Amino acid sequence: MSPNLINKIPKAFSPPVESFLTWLQLERGLSSNTVESYARDLSHCAYFLKHLGIMDWSCVDDSVLLKWVENLASNGYARSSQTRKLSTLRVFAKFLVRENIRTSNFTELLSGPRLSRKLPDTLSRQEVDLLLQSPSMSTPRGVRDRAILELFYSSGLRVSELCAIELQSLNLEEGYVRIFGKGSKERIAPVGSTAIDAIQNYLVSARPSFVKAHTGSALFLSQRGRAISRKTVWLMFKQQAAKIGINKPIKPHLLRHSFATHLLEGGADLRVIQEMLGHADISTTQIYTAVQANRLADEHALYHPRGNIKNKS
Repeated sequence: MSPNLINKIPKAFSPPVESFLTWLQLERGLSSNTVESYARDLSHCAYFLKHLGIMDWSCVDDSVLLKWVENLASNGYARSSQTRKLSTLRVFAKFLVRENIRTSNFTELLSGPRLSRKLPDTLSRQEVDLLLQSPSMSTPRGVRDRAILELFYSSGLRVSELCAIELQSLNLEEGYVRIFGKGSKERIAPVGSTAIDAIQNYLVSARPSFVKAHTGSALFLSQRGRAISRKTVWLMFKQQAAKIGINKPIKPHLLRHSFATHLLEGGADLRVIQEMLGHADISTTQIYTAVQANRLADEHALYHPRGNIKNKS
């Protein structure tokens, strides 16, 4: 982390901030870019507090921070930026209490700006079935593409995770694949029986056709014998979706969203889905409960005798 960022923080405020940033880097293992983002947010807040005549962090309370949040809004900061800056202060405030620098958390009574989250697009079960059946099984490429789509939907992978799978990460007998996700975090993703059959078929009858002298241990190979790229997967996904007439924004993440939504509809526990998806925070997974609620509301409006009562006259 650049020393210039620390030097830019008013001196009376800098010692706890410096300790906090060191803790983020050494204890929590955050990247330099992330730590610098925390530093910029705290520097911005500290200068505002100094302008108000606040001497150091011990003099800060929720009413003062509320003025800072209002100042962010009046200066045109996007709600997402306001929320991020306030989140930084929340983590920092907890650190101050834990380190006995303060006895109380000055952010406890603060509420941030409400963010409207766009619900992710998903496919219906029927659309998923059509999509998974769409690749032709008469060519090695079609067999490979079927295996990719089946694994996507079976395990809810990110496209980068799927492209990075190596042969030694697969355990088809036990029904799982070892995944290295965001932040190099490792997790075990279950693989269903239909996906296992598709992958085994690919390994036996299609993968050898893609192997070249330089080929390594990547599971899914391109025509050149290298690990398949995200762009190739995206183009394949787009072509297969167009073939069956799916009229939604097309990207491989659509199957990941569908995986989570269909599990939730089937009664799976949200924490289990969080673990399968590799989400660090349960709040990220909770977006799928909103998708499910929306779908239930649509079904109610369509089929309940009084669901569409406002349209009847």
